[in-house]
Amino acid sequence: MALFSRKRSASTPLDGVDVLLADLDGVVYAGPGPIPHAVESLNRAESEGRRLGYITNNASRTDVSVAQHLSDLGLHTKSDDVVTSPQAAVQLLSGKVPTGSTILVVGGEGLVVELEKAGYVVTRSADDAPAAVVQGFNPDVAWTDLAEAAFALATPEDEGGIPWIATNTDWTIPRDRGVAPGNGTLVSAVHTAVGRLATVAGKPEAPIYHAATSRFEATKALFLGDRLDTDIQGAQAANMDSVLVLTGIDRPKHVLAAPEYARPTYILGDLRELFEPYPEVTQRGGVTTVGTARVRVTEGLNVEILAEGDRDIDLVRAGAHAIWATGRQIFGFTVPDRLYRDTFHRP
Repeated sequence: MALFSRKRSASTPLDGVDVLLADLDGVVYAGPGPIPHAVESLNRAESEGRRLGYITNNASRTDVSVAQHLSDLGLHTKSDDVVTSPQAAVQLLSGKVPTGSTILVVGGEGLVVELEKAGYVVTRSADDAPAAVVQGFNPDVAWTDLAEAAFALATPEDEGGIPWIATNTDWTIPRDRGVAPGNGTLVSAVHTAVGRLATVAGKPEAPIYHAATSRFEATKALFLGDRLDTDIQGAQAANMDSVLVLTGIDRPKHVLAAPEYARPTYILGDLRELFEPYPEVTQRGGVTTVGTARVRVTEGLNVEILAEGDRDIDLVRAGAHAIWATGRQIFGFTVPDRLYRDTFHRP
């Protein structure tokens, strides 16, 4: 898959796409409220004949409650349109632990419902001799919940201990008041106590993407995300084109520093740009041009802006491509502050 597609000027990111898959937090909403321009853009994509699906690592809610939230925001969403990390976790669990087993849950309703639907018995106590621990995000997770998980996981799995599955390991989660700690911080707390690593079911692992493309019978899917280390890395692992939209966690400075395995096909300021012709990226004589923005990297590893252009998003695109083309990490460059000035909506 191309890491950053060179498209004709008449082409938009949606050309040829039959299924549009979107992350939720930071792409569609932040907390209870919608991200500006997200709902109307997604509805437009659907009205033009594309199937919409949603992939979320947030394990605190059920697919039914997520679909209701999206419907309340003005999207035409059913529970079958939502693929959750608890669903992926339960699928992974089924290959390790037989149905009917007792599972210690650290997390909320979204995880409990999926486990019970699959025929497992849920407990919150290590004293109930659970056959596995499954951990997912919930804002009400307490120290006592983490402690129970640690007690249950005291013996390493290769020494006869039980499996430990995490729905996801996102370090942060966007909320309406700002950025808050995500499930990765809670998983890390248990890891620190027991010295074990969890098996991760959700993004950036590929199975949750494959499950979505299979469910929606996609021939060409495009994934919309706001995080390089989960959304974009996972889409690339699943060989799927991706959009990084600058309305959530990752900002222009993160885009410039993106490692090869987490570079998006497209970079957008907001979802309205899905319908705009995507500018061609050209590199000639050491100069990277996107639209009217022009950037070059000197032999002394200075990143120079030759022309800011008339759109901030094109300058970010040009800067990213100029740096990526060197094959070097950004830490070795001198980068002007203007290149990563953040003028885009954030939670």
